[in-house]
Amino acid sequence: MFDWIVDFVRDGGYFGIALLMFLENVFPPIPSELIMPLAGFVAAKGEMNIWLVVLSGTIGSVAGALFWYFIGVWLGRGRVEWAIRRYGRILTMSLSDLENARAWFRWKAHWAVLLGRLVPTVRTLISVPAGVAPMPIAPFLVWSTIGTAAWTAILAAAGYVLESQYSLIEGWVDPASKAVVVLIVLVYVYRVVTYRTPQVGGD
Repeated sequence: MFDWIVDFVRDGGYFGIALLMFLENVFPPIPSELIMPLAGFVAAKGEMNIWLVVLSGTIGSVAGALFWYFIGVWLGRGRVEWAIRRYGRILTMSLSDLENARAWFRWKAHWAVLLGRLVPTVRTLISVPAGVAPMPIAPFLVWSTIGTAAWTAILAAAGYVLESQYSLIEGWVDPASKAVVVLIVLVYVYRVVTYRTPQVGGD
């Protein structure tokens, strides 16, 4: 996979980097933890400019974030509430959970979007509640861009600095990313198993 990404970046140039990062956000076939370090590696060889590499990765990633943001806008509160009523157990969420999340998001939206862009899996999913909330698009773009630029810069810089030893990046970033995903899956399974249908009314 390393060689394929390197060849794709070399052939596609900055557009190829942006495209891969967009696809990674919309439907993650290849993690950014591999795309950006390898793009940085290509830049270290003198075949690309490291600053344009970071810029291209950021643009592609933010475009993917906007895709999911508008999905959230389209869903809106009404569709989300309907989904919770019908599929509460699968979603592991009740209407009260939704209200609590909306209240928290209104107060902490900028931090949620900024920090969320630095966490695997959450990086993509955080755009949906931002759209559902709805968070105004201007601050969403600002905080998404800042978080994304930081993430892509760190990964690209790692590939640039390590150069010929770029495969070491996979040795620590990729397993860490997979561990986070596994943890998220385990938490989800636990929530499904322990989910209790909220009682309406009382005695």
